[in-house]
Amino acid sequence: MLSVPLSVLDLAIVDRGQTVGASLQGSVRLAQLAEQAGYRRVWYAEHHNFSSIASSATAVLIAHVAANTSRIRLGAGGVMLPNHAPLVIAEQFGTLASLHPDRIDLGLGRAPGTDPVTVRALRRDPNAADTFPQDVLELQGYLSDESRVPGVQAIPGRGTNVPLYILGSSLFGAQLAAKLGLPYAFASHFAPAALQQAVAVYRERFEPSEQLGEPYVIAAVNVIAADTEEEAQEQLHVARRTRVRVLFGRRDRKITDDEADEILRGPHAAHVDEMMTYTAAGTPDHVAEYLEKFVEHAGADELIVAFQSPTVDARLRSAELVADAVRLSAQA
Repeated sequence: MLSVPLSVLDLAIVDRGQTVGASLQGSVRLAQLAEQAGYRRVWYAEHHNFSSIASSATAVLIAHVAANTSRIRLGAGGVMLPNHAPLVIAEQFGTLASLHPDRIDLGLGRAPGTDPVTVRALRRDPNAADTFPQDVLELQGYLSDESRVPGVQAIPGRGTNVPLYILGSSLFGAQLAAKLGLPYAFASHFAPAALQQAVAVYRERFEPSEQLGEPYVIAAVNVIAADTEEEAQEQLHVARRTRVRVLFGRRDRKITDDEADEILRGPHAAHVDEMMTYTAAGTPDHVAEYLEKFVEHAGADELIVAFQSPTVDARLRSAELVADAVRLSAQA
């Protein structure tokens, strides 16, 4: 049995040749499987203007998945708060918490989750990230019984006390989470470099709060589990091609498989592999062993898995195999 809880980060990937509707239905299926298998929570990340990611309207997706599940925790991993007014997010997640009590999480990040052109289309203030700490406090006030803005209440939202999580990939997020006494989730599935340093800073500087008495770290890790090693490695190769397209592609021209493979044979492959430093790919036993070692390496209280298989069915199979390998149902 894995020594810590295991959760799922679902980007609502739109596979090649797949419609957005089919992708979102795949997210429902994954959450239903995760609920049955014993995963602790499923989170969805806010991204914009990515043809391969369908989780841009995070609260709407959470609402749909929550209506099609009954127990598992669901949340944002995360809402990019500088893109929004804190009051609006409080109302959205207050509504979710009112409809689905004790099931909703709210992870918060300060990156835009997109490119500079889309930032302008979002009407995002380029300097909005500078007020992220104050915006978190304002949002926290709306969700409690003590609004920080006189005369303004989040309805729904007030008194729901939706638990907040700070997301990050640097020391900034670690320091803020520690100062505010909030759980800290590190994006080690794509930005691994500062993982151990950030976790150490967070634990050293943590100040207890009304929400949380002791530090709590969630570390993200990529996973591809398959019935055979050969199948897992084939899926890993497809995942590396996808990273090539994200890193080096243009919106007006897609990189072909042959072009991606050529890049992966060159020096740029190091950048791809650095992003995927924390990746468990193989048979279920291999993945289970990797995850246990990663818990210790990251100093994590919980792991959140980003399944990187190239199709919905393969991601579902991966989630099923991992749950069986680490005996998740026994800890649910």
